[in-house]
Amino acid sequence: MRRNLLPVLLLLAAVILGAAGCGSPENAGTDPIKAAGVLRVGTEGVYPPYSFHDAGQGGQLAGYDVDVARAVADKLGVRVEFVETSWDSIFAALEADRFDIVANEVTITDERKAKYDLSAPYSIAEGVIVTRADDNSVTSLADIKGKRAAQSPTSNWATVARDAGAQIVSVDGFSQAISVLNDGRVDVVVNDSLSVLAYQAEHPDAPIKVAGTTGEQSEQAFAARKDSGYLPELNRALEELRADGTLTEISRKYLDIDLSRAAPRSTWELILDNLWPLARAAITMTIPLTIISFAIGLVIALVVALARLSSNAAVSGLARIYISLIRGTPLLVQLFLVFFALPQIGVRIDPFPAAIIAFSLNVGGYAAEIIRSAIQSIPKGQWEAAETIGLNYVATLRRIILPQATRVAVPPLSNTLISLVKDTSLASTILVTELFRTAQNVAAPTFEFFALYGTAALYYWIICLALSFGQNRFERRLERYVAR
Repeated sequence: MRRNLLPVLLLLAAVILGAAGCGSPENAGTDPIKAAGVLRVGTEGVYPPYSFHDAGQGGQLAGYDVDVARAVADKLGVRVEFVETSWDSIFAALEADRFDIVANEVTITDERKAKYDLSAPYSIAEGVIVTRADDNSVTSLADIKGKRAAQSPTSNWATVARDAGAQIVSVDGFSQAISVLNDGRVDVVVNDSLSVLAYQAEHPDAPIKVAGTTGEQSEQAFAARKDSGYLPELNRALEELRADGTLTEISRKYLDIDLSRAAPRSTWELILDNLWPLARAAITMTIPLTIISFAIGLVIALVVALARLSSNAAVSGLARIYISLIRGTPLLVQLFLVFFALPQIGVRIDPFPAAIIAFSLNVGGYAAEIIRSAIQSIPKGQWEAAETIGLNYVATLRRIILPQATRVAVPPLSNTLISLVKDTSLASTILVTELFRTAQNVAAPTFEFFALYGTAALYYWIICLALSFGQNRFERRLERYVAR
């Protein structure tokens, strides 16, 4: 009897404890978004009319998806934070916990359902095929077989075009897709009808036309990490917004396109209006990112260069491996490793520090060889003379070798610094809103790529000119270390 009773008692105890745990007020009905007090939203910021920077609102982030996300946060009683990133890296950023949800017209597909939590749909889009106005060879989806289609490679519309037999030409978003279509570099663009209508409203004379439809509609939703626990809150908020008419109101604000009300600004007005925003981005982001990364990179380079010159085989070998890794991998990959890959092993770094780390390590790898060759250019007799007067290794480096090596190293190191100024534009891929990203934000809704990118290029050139002038002044000051 006792042997038979013991399992029953254990089972009963387990049931009671389980019921107690399920009924605990701390575990029941927990809303993770409300508990966090903030909803972090990932979006492109360059996809009108869904997510873009509205010049009429002082360049603030706006759009249908943006306003829906704000409305959801209001319903949940939390504040909202927007994190801007390109579409092709938006899901990598989501998985790296850079934000909680994606609000950027994420189409509901079976593949995405399997990998992510997808909310109830909050918009419906109809696919259209866009061609140049003089192209009559396309009237349906079947006609794009063999055609070049400009698409974001990870988008749903790219899948539609690819399945129809089109050759995909990768672009960074809808704005670039329309631009290369206008230039004649591709044959078609497949996207949703509202984005196309918004473009035609801003550019009524654009030489494009809607040649046909894809014959299907797609539903868009918020995307979150799998098993995030966010769906009950998100779906409840969306249902309330649908019931009280808020979604309809937001839809009419952005998606009811009236072609007669378009009044685009002139190109010169656009440039003048954005001279200061671009300058501010250069002053507050591009230049500090360059200076800090270069300074840290020089320290790393000096240490690695001395290690490379060491007689210790292990130390020299480690320096060789570091230099080989840095010079043998693209800077963009290094940025992605620091920003997107490290969070998967529990190391999460904010965008600006992550950019500094990647750029500093990159500078260290290239500048190490410059410093090493500069040190080796100093005659060996200098070392021997320093030893005869009693100077140790550190004193010899500081007082004799490095002052002379600096003069040799300045020109190539200056080239490294100037290259770093331009390379900082890659920081836009890891959520740093520097000079180039600011130009993208303005160019996307206006499609004035030449004007805005040209202005950004002018700023980069001015910064590089200032650095070149500083290089010449510094070289003249170092002339006193040159033997006469």
